[in-house]
Amino acid sequence: QVQLVESGGGLVQSGGSLRLSCAASGSDFSIVGMDWYRQAPGSQRELVAAITNGGYANYADSVKGRFTISRDNAKNAVSLQMNSLKPEDTAVYYCNADVMYRGILGAFWGQGTQVTVSS
Repeated sequence: QVQLVESGGGLVQSGGSLRLSCAASGSDFSIVGMDWYRQAPGSQRELVAAITNGGYANYADSVKGRFTISRDNAKNAVSLQMNSLKPEDTAVYYCNADVMYRGILGAFWGQGTQVTVSS
């Protein structure tokens, strides 16, 4: 199995910053790509940012210029630096990894971490 463990959520005032981290562990796997999603109450889960092994990143329009996704391939880890946070960024943030596990491509999810931005 592949496990993703997230950290770094919390409560911050509008305009503040937070950094989320996620690390994958297990055996017999290789990571194809890693992403961050978020889900606000009453809303669907949405893609926030994605990054390939080669470092190519893309972002949701709502976070461009404020969020930065980065990878540490050696540690199977991904981070999300969130600056200039807004109340509408409040959500549970989930780490996702597209993984080749025992020859089969699959997706694994972290448990989620709450980010709350107060106005």
